[in-house]
Amino acid sequence: MASGQQYFRDYKKEQTITKHRLIFATAFVLFLMLLLVLRLFYLQVIEYERYRTKADENRLMILSQPPSRGIIYDRNGLVLADNRPIHSLTLIPEHIDDLEVLKTELAQLIDISDDEWKTYEKGSAYRRPYQSVTLKSNLTDKEWARLSVNLYKWEGVRVEAQLTRYYPYGEAFSHAIGYVGRITKDDFQDKTLNKDNYLGSLFIGKTGIEDFYEEELHGTPGYRKVEVSASGRIMAEIEQENPTTGKDIHLHLDARLQQYAYDLMGKYNGSVIVMDPETGGLLAFVSNPGFDSNLFVRGVNSSDYDKLRNSKRLPLFNRALKGGYPPASTIKPFMALAGLENGFATWSESYYAAGFYQINPNGRRYRDWRRDGHGWVDLERSIIESVDTYYYQLAHKMGITPIHDFLYQFGYGKKNILDLNGESRGLLPSNEWKKAKYGEPWYPGDSVNVGIGQGFMVATPLQIASAITAIANRGTWRAPRMAQKIGEQDIEWPADDNNEKKITLKNEAHWERVVKAMRKVITDSRGTARRLRGTRYKIAGKTGTGQLFSLQDDEEYEVENLDTKLHDHAYFTAFAPADKPKIVVFSIFENGNTSGLPADLAKKLFDAYLYDRFPKKYNYLKVSSQ
Repeated sequence: MASGQQYFRDYKKEQTITKHRLIFATAFVLFLMLLLVLRLFYLQVIEYERYRTKADENRLMILSQPPSRGIIYDRNGLVLADNRPIHSLTLIPEHIDDLEVLKTELAQLIDISDDEWKTYEKGSAYRRPYQSVTLKSNLTDKEWARLSVNLYKWEGVRVEAQLTRYYPYGEAFSHAIGYVGRITKDDFQDKTLNKDNYLGSLFIGKTGIEDFYEEELHGTPGYRKVEVSASGRIMAEIEQENPTTGKDIHLHLDARLQQYAYDLMGKYNGSVIVMDPETGGLLAFVSNPGFDSNLFVRGVNSSDYDKLRNSKRLPLFNRALKGGYPPASTIKPFMALAGLENGFATWSESYYAAGFYQINPNGRRYRDWRRDGHGWVDLERSIIESVDTYYYQLAHKMGITPIHDFLYQFGYGKKNILDLNGESRGLLPSNEWKKAKYGEPWYPGDSVNVGIGQGFMVATPLQIASAITAIANRGTWRAPRMAQKIGEQDIEWPADDNNEKKITLKNEAHWERVVKAMRKVITDSRGTARRLRGTRYKIAGKTGTGQLFSLQDDEEYEVENLDTKLHDHAYFTAFAPADKPKIVVFSIFENGNTSGLPADLAKKLFDAYLYDRFPKKYNYLKVSSQ
């Protein structure tokens, strides 16, 4: 009886436990269902817009379409930098299952260099997902055919039509026009550019006009919104916005004059600057030797770059913009004006020019280029015959401060060009500069050397040319500039002293007197450029010889016993017609000695520009409409 009751109690207890478990389980299931409903409500209602956007992103893709780059023209409408269509082998990295296998298979069809694979790998890091990356550009017809018949084998391998930059006229224009190259991360660190504008773009301006006017030339990218499959294959196009082509740039540069000047330099390293004094426009901007800008567009290979980099002639160095030379005797007309302006010289006062000058009776002898001296000379004749000793004594009397302050007005010691990057400031020395640089005071002998454009003073070809332009304009200095139009709009530079200024003298008649003296450099029987006498137009000019080393008092300069690289630099700067100048020329022939080559070059450029006397072989640089 007792056991039956115990059994009943146990059974009832077990039923109670089971009932509680069932209630708990039901409650738990209901709780989970409530959580699920709440989660579904959160996702479907509250977060609906967010997840719909993400779903669209998985289904839709934005493909950037790079713009066509603007064209660069010379002053007459000749194309100097163009875009031309090519076919390129491209890969979509997301579709490549085994890159090593693909390398082997592609190598059986065409040659792909290690440099091209390295460039591809770098390019893969700077793109959107599923954006193609160029592996090999400018395919030959044979390469194009071999690849085209085998494309079905590979997912993500394509042959695409692309536009690439092309420079049709070679080395003569390389330092002026510059070049574009593949975009790297450094380009965005060095330039204040909008990265979004470069989505899908392969190239960016690296040097020259291509670099300075990058923003204008590049244009604005477009896009394609496409529907893609799970594997990334394009299924349909949803929306499209076409890119905006970059703006064209029209230069002051005259292509025939540029090429002619480059050819006239011949085997000599050096530079030629030709300016329009009325505008400051650069008609020619030559650094010799140049290089083929096309080598850099798609990435120069190691072999070609090593040849350029290791060449003793330094073809990659822009001498026109960065070359530092002693201005030599081209400084003498400015020294004459400085002496007049500061009361240390007059047109009537004469000085006995021996073959040397001494600061102290027993001190160092500063030699004249003419060993037996020039005799009695006045200021005008000091320019005509380029009398060193006259300017030794004048600089000694003046000291460096008035020299520095006067020459600075003409652009020496500062950057001048308005639209090229990388210009050197040269060096216009001062007492303060020497103290900071060497911890020494300025000595009288330092001034003596500066008086003939030697010693510490350094100038670029661009500085010398723009300074002479101010004399040609009788005091109006204009900063040199390359471009005259962006699109169809003339470029208007701000009216300030960095772009244009009037240099005033206490006696404005001194401008004409200096021009008259420079005119006699050509017409006088003892003028240093008398070889140019007899032209149908009037030339005013100044010769110069840049010394590369100093001689001791008892040494003779025997050019025939010197290595060529120690020969003096030869300079000539001039403008024509002298009364109303239309063209200014400066040239430097490195190690050209006293050959007269710079003066001959100037005359040929004057004839060509003023009277269209170009050799017929340059007719290919004329536009067809002319």
